[in-house]
Amino acid sequence: MSIELPRPKYISFDVIGTLIYFEMRKTVEPLLADRITGDDFEAFYDRFRLDRYDEIMEYRPYDQIIDRAFRRTAARFDVEVRDTDVATIIDDMRGWGAHPDVLEPLATMAEHFPLVALSNADDSHLAGFIPRLGAPFHAVITAEQTRAYKPRHQAFDHMLKVLDAKPEEFLHISSHQLYDHIPMAELGFTNKVFLDRGYDPDLPHYGAVRMTSLDEVNRALGIA
Repeated sequence: MSIELPRPKYISFDVIGTLIYFEMRKTVEPLLADRITGDDFEAFYDRFRLDRYDEIMEYRPYDQIIDRAFRRTAARFDVEVRDTDVATIIDDMRGWGAHPDVLEPLATMAEHFPLVALSNADDSHLAGFIPRLGAPFHAVITAEQTRAYKPRHQAFDHMLKVLDAKPEEFLHISSHQLYDHIPMAELGFTNKVFLDRGYDPDLPHYGAVRMTSLDEVNRALGIA
């Protein structure tokens, strides 16, 4: 059965992971290969994810979030932190590119709807990421501007204020239920797509429609 989505005033996106390919493991695993491997690395990497989430509950620049989380995780696993570790992670992250299935359908969306980026990163990161997406964005909103990271409500409230908009005027697309769809459900955002890229489990209770590609979203919007 085909899915139909309401046509919104704005289509908003999470950026890193949803549109930009999240390649943290590709960077961290070889970086630590002479210090931690196998099941120990799996445990380390999972804890690094949790420590990043914990660090964003208080705003500071994103590079500092990475630094603090990495050092917390390394201390927990008694892994030596070298002077170049964090710089390598940050430099590699700034070079991440778009998922291969993003460019054409995103350009199609931009022909029909104003696109909005709501990102857990700083202005300088988005200055690199947005041009790689190949589509015009009506607004680019960062954690640096909002002084808060998703899932904090302040991030979403800031987007509404900047655009003078209401939650029901958005279709929000994200691959991250924990960061985006759960708090958005609490705030009354009813039109949401969970773009399943394998990061988070499907949590239909929070009202996001699971899809696996932006092409599928465009078909549901009637613009494919």
